[in-house]
Amino acid sequence: MFALATPWLLGNLTIPWDAKAHFYPQFVFMAQSFAAGDTPAWNPYTFAGHPQIADPQSLIFSPPHLIVALFNGNPSLLVADAIVFAMLFAGGLAIILYARDRNWHPAGALVAALAFSMGGSAAWRLQHVGQILSLSWFAIAFFLLARTRERGSWGWGIAAGIAAGFMLAGRDQVAYLGAWVLFAYALTGLAGRGWRSLIVPFGAAAGTALLVAALPILLSLSLAGLSNRSAIDLLGAERGSLHPASLFTLVVGNIFGVTGPLSEFWGPPSPAWGPTDLFLARNMGALYAGLLPLAGIFFLIFRRALFSPEARFFTGALIVLLIYALGRYTPVFALFHSLVPGINLFRRPADATFLIGFMGAMLGGYGVHRLVVDGWRWNRDGLFVFGSFVIVLVLAAWLAIAKEQLPKAIPALIVAGSCLLLLAATFALMPLVRRRPVLVTGLVTLALTLDLALTNAPNESTALPRELYAMMDANNRTDTLKFLKDRLGDNQEPNRRDRVELIGLGFDWPNAAMIHKIETTLGYNPLRLGFYTQATGAQDHAALADQKGRAPLLPSYRAPLAELLGLRYIVTSVPLTKLDPQAREADFPAIARIGEHTIYANPRALPRVIIVPQAQTADQNALIATGRWGQGFDPARTVLLSPEDVRRLDRGGDGQARLVRYENGRVVIATDSPRGGVLVLNDVYHPWWRATIDGTPVTIMRANGIFRAIAMPAGKHEVVFEFAPLRGLGRDLFNKIF
Repeated sequence: MFALATPWLLGNLTIPWDAKAHFYPQFVFMAQSFAAGDTPAWNPYTFAGHPQIADPQSLIFSPPHLIVALFNGNPSLLVADAIVFAMLFAGGLAIILYARDRNWHPAGALVAALAFSMGGSAAWRLQHVGQILSLSWFAIAFFLLARTRERGSWGWGIAAGIAAGFMLAGRDQVAYLGAWVLFAYALTGLAGRGWRSLIVPFGAAAGTALLVAALPILLSLSLAGLSNRSAIDLLGAERGSLHPASLFTLVVGNIFGVTGPLSEFWGPPSPAWGPTDLFLARNMGALYAGLLPLAGIFFLIFRRALFSPEARFFTGALIVLLIYALGRYTPVFALFHSLVPGINLFRRPADATFLIGFMGAMLGGYGVHRLVVDGWRWNRDGLFVFGSFVIVLVLAAWLAIAKEQLPKAIPALIVAGSCLLLLAATFALMPLVRRRPVLVTGLVTLALTLDLALTNAPNESTALPRELYAMMDANNRTDTLKFLKDRLGDNQEPNRRDRVELIGLGFDWPNAAMIHKIETTLGYNPLRLGFYTQATGAQDHAALADQKGRAPLLPSYRAPLAELLGLRYIVTSVPLTKLDPQAREADFPAIARIGEHTIYANPRALPRVIIVPQAQTADQNALIATGRWGQGFDPARTVLLSPEDVRRLDRGGDGQARLVRYENGRVVIATDSPRGGVLVLNDVYHPWWRATIDGTPVTIMRANGIFRAIAMPAGKHEVVFEFAPLRGLGRDLFNKIF
């Protein structure tokens, strides 16, 4: 595995796309927070504030990331990549230990481990860091649960529960499906050995897993209820189905041109297939894990051993997971979606390909074990196995001709043919070294390594030069970043913290703000607070100018909401009028042009904290839906509150507010209001924030649709806002139960 990972670990390549644009900034944010003695539970840098601790993608509950962040305040790109490969190595090692417990030939064990760690979705979708972590923990949990099942030991059960708990803490679809697979594996153990000897060990495993994963799961479920994605409907989920044609990539890894420029890609859902209504990145249908493990599966089929005692669970799980991954292309997925609890929390049934890779690796490894131990017959086994490969190659070529894409497919077909010749040479040499385990294991391992190195080599989907991510360095002072940091530092007044909108600058910019500590109104995250999304029109991403969303409450940069957000600077690569036809450059002067970037200023941006004398009633949700602020609304002097909150106020008056301390999860404000009033903190409202005035708890009111406010008594006071997610979660659970 190290040889295959060398380009990333010892070369100049890094895992790209989501691994750097989405996950790496969150990793660095956590590390920087710990180094500063701050909390990573609340993230003030994207979407005007985000409950980071409840986000499944925050990496806060990932043990390796958490440990590194505690001791390294600025982890590098290489460190982030090393964690990914270390977890895959740990998963592969668990597979080897599982195979050793069953006396598999070492060749079969290594084939399974290599196919798992450097094949299938684990190799082709490296950038999906969270799912890679969940897959690796699943492999570890599976091995430990197998030990529990065989030895009837509650100690092994606790170990399995810890690994399964870490998997579940990933809170993604791979973890969700992995939990069902582990549950099914435990049930088969109960049926086979009897429940009396296993009920305590399995109970220990389940209890430990729930203990480890309960907090992150409950946090995320609470966030889901407030998010833009409280549930995924059937149509939305079906758009993430694996197209059946993707199965050709099991034999011809790059048949659809996944590794090259996007313009060369012709697989589903590209235009070559017409309107498929699929929403999948090009590498989500890549499944290649080498021809050798696939030959092992073909061998099991021919020898009628696919449902033998050691293989039947993997075979059954593979069939079910494949049906699930195909989604709309089978009649069963609709039943899954309507009957199985929790499925509607996830999109993309194609994510099941991660676990399909595990099942295929285990079957392939077992098949190679049987092939070596039982012996290989060219006149029978060879005809079936290699005949199967040739048929798939012919069908793949026919598909390319039918889609008028043969010139693009020829290089991939040649590579597949070369790998088939390599496989044939391996099987030809195998009888010569069959009785020498070290030699046959070395031969098989070398053959699969060469195969994977040829087909699953670093490509546009899995590896890009590190220099492309220089802006992710916290010490980077490119001209645009330097200008912004200098401006934000020089222009801050005691009650100000200006925000920036980064829009249309490219895939890596939105979340880079977390590394450089620039507070922004947008970001990159498919999971956001629902009312913020509705109020601002914020989308998953802001890489392109046309990803600037619209909303009734924020139809233009001239809207009051832009002022309340403290949106002082807009950084974009297109003219402002393309982002907002209603905006005039006279109102938003261009204060700098740096390369392709233009920075516009908004002189009407309001301070972060203000005391306003007037309060008017408004339904907060209706305000967001209609965008009607009310006649004569002045955001500098008026706050819109719910009717019950307005009734709580005694009187109003002017006053001064000053930010004394501003941390991720703690804001300290000094106020001086002779007649009282309403203190408005223009940070995003969330029910887990609490506030005190001179140490006395007070109610935080939702104000102006998405912000926070508290009623101020007359005089000078110290106001403290603190993010208390555990207390807030406990209160939420108490209210739901009682």
